[in-house]
Amino acid sequence: MTPSIWQLLIVLVIVLLLFGRGKIPQLMGDMAKGIKSFKKGMSDEEKKDDKNIENNIDNEK
Repeated sequence: MTPSIWQLLIVLVIVLLLFGRGKIPQLMGDMAKGIKSFKKGMSDEEKKDDKNIENNIDNEK
C-alpha cells in the first residue's frame, strides 16, 4: 500500500510543527555532513585494504 498525497501532507505538517522551519535545514546539513564523513571513512578503508594487499604481494616475492 502506497501512501496517498494526503497522508504525505499530514506527515509534512507534523514534521514542520515539531521541528520548525529553521531547524529542518540545519538537520539536513548535519545529516549531509554525516554521510560525507561515512563515505570518506569507507574510501579510507578501501585504500588501507589495497595497500595491505600490495604489501602482501610484495612480501610473497
